[in-house]
Amino acid sequence: MRKLLVAVLFVFLSTSVGVVYADAVPGDTVITLGNDLNSAQKEQLVNKFNAPNAKTITVTNQEEHKYLDGLLSPSVIGSRSISSAMITIADAGNGIKVDTNNITWVSKAMYENALATAGVKDANVKVDAPFQVSGTAALTGIMKAFEVATGQKLDENRKQVASDELVTTAQIGQDIGDKQKAAELLTRLKAELSKQSAKLSDDQLRAMIKNVANQMGLQLTDQEVDSLVSILRKIQNLNIDWGKVLDQVSSYKGQIQDYLNNNPETKSMVQQLLTMLKNFIDQVLGWFNK
Repeated sequence: MRKLLVAVLFVFLSTSVGVVYADAVPGDTVITLGNDLNSAQKEQLVNKFNAPNAKTITVTNQEEHKYLDGLLSPSVIGSRSISSAMITIADAGNGIKVDTNNITWVSKAMYENALATAGVKDANVKVDAPFQVSGTAALTGIMKAFEVATGQKLDENRKQVASDELVTTAQIGQDIGDKQKAAELLTRLKAELSKQSAKLSDDQLRAMIKNVANQMGLQLTDQEVDSLVSILRKIQNLNIDWGKVLDQVSSYKGQIQDYLNNNPETKSMVQQLLTMLKNFIDQVLGWFNK
């Protein structure tokens, strides 16, 4: 028995060591630089970030392709890693706050949304490049920097969905000519998902998307609706608390709960269907009881 207890204790300690991470301290900063920047460009960006005590890492084009292949054509992703970022761990409750420079395709709110989906929380982020770039590839570096800063690995599936979300939202923003509206649309759709007590079918997701878009005065094409159905299906399959995740999106902090409170008609679609079914059954039973 004594040997058995020792063996169990040994196994417990051995397996426990592998999951112990260093605690992130507010103020800890990591800079991620595109691996294909030249020396002058790297120095320029480091000086702009102005964080002399920050740890500096690089992100390669291969790492960017890992999350973006299949979402964008190789020509759009490119063959060089240019986008760079700085992430600073913030106090609990701060949420994710993003500032950008020379980023043309992705808005601050899009980054905040995607980073929250990936599992990043309470961080201040600056995204920059020595010249104008789309900004899609920067997400990979930000996620990597957060992992280095906290000592914790983000879930790979969530990181992939976050990349898909960013590209989908950016494409819709380009199509409708309004990046902010596109980011707000996805945030509202996530808020709707947070209220559901069960997973929605594609038809239910499609109806929800059209309903929210109509409330915002947006006319989406069938292709745009289908792309949102695809990403929302992946988002709801993550099985995470979207209420807590949305609290991290600083661009809409406080607005989402107001939106839900002011739109009682957007209550759980599942609950609506169950209520309708119950009413129908009660009506049928009433016929037989007459």
